[in-house]
Amino acid sequence: MDDMKNQVFIDGQNLWFSTAKSDDPWTVDLTRFRVYVERKYDVTEAYYFIGYRIGEHEEMYRRIREAGYVLVFREHLAHMATKKKGNVDTDIVFSVMRTVAEVKDVDKIYLVSGDGDYFKMVQYLIAKGKFGRLLAPNEKRMSSLYKNFNPEYYAFLNRNDVKYKIARRNKKAGSS
Repeated sequence: MDDMKNQVFIDGQNLWFSTAKSDDPWTVDLTRFRVYVERKYDVTEAYYFIGYRIGEHEEMYRRIREAGYVLVFREHLAHMATKKKGNVDTDIVFSVMRTVAEVKDVDKIYLVSGDGDYFKMVQYLIAKGKFGRLLAPNEKRMSSLYKNFNPEYYAFLNRNDVKYKIARRNKKAGSS
């Protein structure tokens, strides 16, 4: 069992909208979050799905990679990038299902999102014994579909004890 790996798949837009754009806005420090999932859930690989690649965000992409994530972009035609949102749900479902089918040393899959679009996938993973936990960024924004699950299958990132460990801390004046 020591060779088994846990992986986390992160819906970057859901994470951002459910924290930074919530009623009580806060920002996840991705480096602290990567350490948190590694220590708490034994996550060895972390995939951050972000939508479409936009040139002016290259610095942000670099920081995400440096924090220890595999960054996954949504494929698109160049002229469509500004006309569509970067919906990553199907990309995450496909990647998770392919991982479960093809990667033999994966033990548990963790999902960071509160989006109900993942419900059937989560049900399947639980039935197969491959699901770790849904890490919902915001308790109020988690789909009601998940509330019938045993609480061992979900946790909330906006709970004070977790938020304390993963929130970006304000830097002292004069530091960079």
